[in-house]
Amino acid sequence: MVGLSRNEVALEAHDSSWRETYREEAQRLRKLVGDRVEAIEHVGSTAVPGIPAKPIIDVLVVVGDGQTDAVAAELGANGYDRRPNDDVPDRVFLARGPPDCRTHYLSLVESDSDCHREQVAFRDYLRDHSAVATAYAALKRELAAEYPENREAYTAEKSAFVEDVLDRALPEYAP
Repeated sequence: MVGLSRNEVALEAHDSSWRETYREEAQRLRKLVGDRVEAIEHVGSTAVPGIPAKPIIDVLVVVGDGQTDAVAAELGANGYDRRPNDDVPDRVFLARGPPDCRTHYLSLVESDSDCHREQVAFRDYLRDHSAVATAYAALKRELAAEYPENREAYTAEKSAFVEDVLDRALPEYAP
């Protein structure tokens, strides 16, 4: 099952059904904006087996140059709420589901963006390095217990770990 209130931090053990939920969403997205999409990726912790995650499916939608605003508008007309970028300059961030039960987060990016490279590299590095994934899972559990109703603090406290992983992952895994 997916869905969580916008500001809540509640982790669940990895659920293999998250992959199918992602696939269904990817099909929905292809029907809505498929002609302008270069790639759709399942990213975030729900995409890494064994990692606990907030039960919200993170989707990365890669579009061609200059297509983000048009695609964002189309998605906005079909159930996605455009959200502030949260200090990520090269993406449009959208959420699906009501504020008290967000089910999907969508990062809309161009193919040459840092956001695209970083999200894919981070996911793939965790998939291939189980010790790092285990350390990340432990950190997430600790921070979720400390900040159950403060997603900004939870995210900020993970940033040093994420940056360290990206320093190692980008040279090897970036698309």
